[in-house]
Amino acid sequence: MFLGTYEPKLDDKGRIILPAKFRDELAGGMVVTRGQENCLYVFSTREFENLHEKIRQAPVTSKQARDYQRVFLSGASAETPDKQHRVTIPAPLRNYAGLDRDLVVIGVGSRAEIWDATAWATYLEAQEAAFSDTDEEVIPGLF
Repeated sequence: MFLGTYEPKLDDKGRIILPAKFRDELAGGMVVTRGQENCLYVFSTREFENLHEKIRQAPVTSKQARDYQRVFLSGASAETPDKQHRVTIPAPLRNYAGLDRDLVVIGVGSRAEIWDATAWATYLEAQEAAFSDTDEEVIPGLF
């Protein structure tokens, strides 16, 4: 499970050092792809395979499903960390997420997300008030 917030730097070659707590889960490989809200999603290879199986079950007759598959899967890149636990973020994905040197990597349970540090701060500030004001069941059976 991916949890927490980390602040790695993007090096000149477009690589980041994985947070220590994520290394075991991602050591065998990972898939980085476009996320929503202009961040990047990072899945372990195993988790991405499970997700892909669900995506494959979407009806090809659904335009919304086709559109989602195209955007989500066309940006996906299989990556393997090197011996220093660095992983390269491909240039098209760095551009999509507006990544500069300062990053924030967050754990979101089944995935990690990579954000530009400024974009994350803006997003979090906007969402914290809504989080506190939640007065209906957002996650069934939990809240």
